[in-house]
Amino acid sequence: MAHDDDSQALDRAYQPSPGLGVAVSDPVQNPGLPPHRERMTDKDPRAEKAAERTVYTLFYLSLAGSIWAVAAYMLFPIESGALIDIRQNNLFIGLGIALALLSIGIGAIHWSKALMSDKEHIEHRHPTRGKDSTREAVVEAFATANEESGFGRRTMIRNSLFAAIVASIIPGVTLFRGLAPHSTPDDPTAGDPVALLKHTMWEKGQRLVRDPDGTPIRAADVTLGSAFHVIPEDLADLSHHDGYLEEKAKAIVLMMRLRPEQLTEAEDRKDWSYDGIVAYSKVCTHVGCPVALYEQQTHHLLCPCHQSQFDVTDHAKVIFGPAARPLPQLPITVDDEGYLVARSDFTEPVGPSFWERH
Repeated sequence: MAHDDDSQALDRAYQPSPGLGVAVSDPVQNPGLPPHRERMTDKDPRAEKAAERTVYTLFYLSLAGSIWAVAAYMLFPIESGALIDIRQNNLFIGLGIALALLSIGIGAIHWSKALMSDKEHIEHRHPTRGKDSTREAVVEAFATANEESGFGRRTMIRNSLFAAIVASIIPGVTLFRGLAPHSTPDDPTAGDPVALLKHTMWEKGQRLVRDPDGTPIRAADVTLGSAFHVIPEDLADLSHHDGYLEEKAKAIVLMMRLRPEQLTEAEDRKDWSYDGIVAYSKVCTHVGCPVALYEQQTHHLLCPCHQSQFDVTDHAKVIFGPAARPLPQLPITVDDEGYLVARSDFTEPVGPSFWERH
């Protein structure tokens, strides 16, 4: 009530500033609203019924367009890679989606122009927030809008609109499915992201080489405080068509050298490093960004995307940020020529922590 009294007092006390306004003897007169012209649907019940049928027919046409887009996705596959297949896939899916969205738009416009209330009115503005009576008026306005639009009683229009809107989402969901890799008889794990991230090109005896020139790395060349961006030696044999980028994205490693006494190593991991040299996956366990920033004084790795930090001295454990688990460690040793090699593949999946749940 105090708020209502303050609002009323403000209404009485407030007077707009005249500013630079000049009083003239022949001010412009308010022309008012033009005479109201009734529509055919207001005068003829048959025209109203025809307009209603048109609206829900358009909504059902939108539903049909969405269903056709999904069907076209399956009827015109693009797995062959042929240009004509890709063109037909894009053409027929696009026509279905265009029909679905266009029909919803035209139906909604025709509904508002032919069937919803066609009364002109002026809405006066008030200088302050509404009172309880104003709030009640808002509720009443919604009820009036529902009555005038016929949303509550025109069940065919309402139900067809709901069906069209829900169906219009399905083609998008179907198309997103096409972005995922598909398993084939020759490559049964292609569509299994868990299997794809669980194994990389690292294997026993695989040399660690510099990224991107592929130069093998001797343990003697790795100095204290240095950091090397590392890839498997066999990666250079892959072409881009054979999955070079995909394999590199999984296998890329950051390698550093610390004093051996600075490392905190579990008993089962004491042979995973070599004379203070450790190697960890460069793929952040948060959302897969490259962990490429090494602070040699604190021995911390930083992901520049979301600021997750990992402690290299303690199994690359998370010390800050949203990452949920440590970076996977690559077990390493040296071969007979003194070059650094992998002892095995990673013992856990690389990348975001989602895959750890599998």
